[in-house]
Amino acid sequence: MDWLHLIILSLVQGITEFLPISSSAHLILPSQVLGWPDQGQAFDVAVHVGTLLAVLICFRHEVIATTRGWLAHVFRQQVSAESRLGWAIIIGTLPAAIAGLLLEDYIEEYTRSMLVIAVTTIVFGLVLWYADATGRRVAEMEQLTWKSALIIGFAQALALIPGTSRSGITMTAALLLGFTRQAAARFSFLLSIPLILAAGGLKTVELVKSGEAAPWNDIFIGTALSFVAAFLCIKLFLKALDALGMLPFVVYRLLLGVTLLFIAL
Repeated sequence: MDWLHLIILSLVQGITEFLPISSSAHLILPSQVLGWPDQGQAFDVAVHVGTLLAVLICFRHEVIATTRGWLAHVFRQQVSAESRLGWAIIIGTLPAAIAGLLLEDYIEEYTRSMLVIAVTTIVFGLVLWYADATGRRVAEMEQLTWKSALIIGFAQALALIPGTSRSGITMTAALLLGFTRQAAARFSFLLSIPLILAAGGLKTVELVKSGEAAPWNDIFIGTALSFVAAFLCIKLFLKALDALGMLPFVVYRLLLGVTLLFIAL
């Protein structure tokens, strides 16, 4: 990859992966608007590794405690808040995983257009605004049930459509269910771990099967830049979330969506 493309796309991936503005839309758009070539499998692997490392380090205490609690429940039948969170993450992951396996070819063929991205960016931006404005924002993450986790999981499956935003739609669902902004964001970030891990694993397998020589310089730089961008983004987003709310991201989505709609039509 060209160095400029590599740097910009790595930073874009890191910044947008966890913000409610759709990382997939921002990675698809440069090739369509600016005529940039497809970033390739190696880049996809690199940024998935970078963003995965960022969320794992930011939530290392929760990840370790949840894993221990879940294992204690499985092997010793010890129920705890951590074990319930572990099961909630698993339940919330299943709809998107199943939908991805069943609908991947259809999604790739019919939903990666600029018009689709424009519409989903606007529509789900407005839904996010409604959820933030009307949600009761009283429930904490410890109050997650398997039903609420499943609802959030079905919402996450919609993020297979570019422009929806995985983090945006899961936070939207959580807010509509009455969770606080912090709880919605933190569960959304934890819920991203299995999917990023799975997506990164699949991209790695595809890269190996392709037989292409791995451009290690690109992989290292892409991983490092996406990690730094994602790490800072998570920290700053959680710190400013209660003060800012979702409105700035809604406004950005509407401006972006209208611009894309104008270009597409």
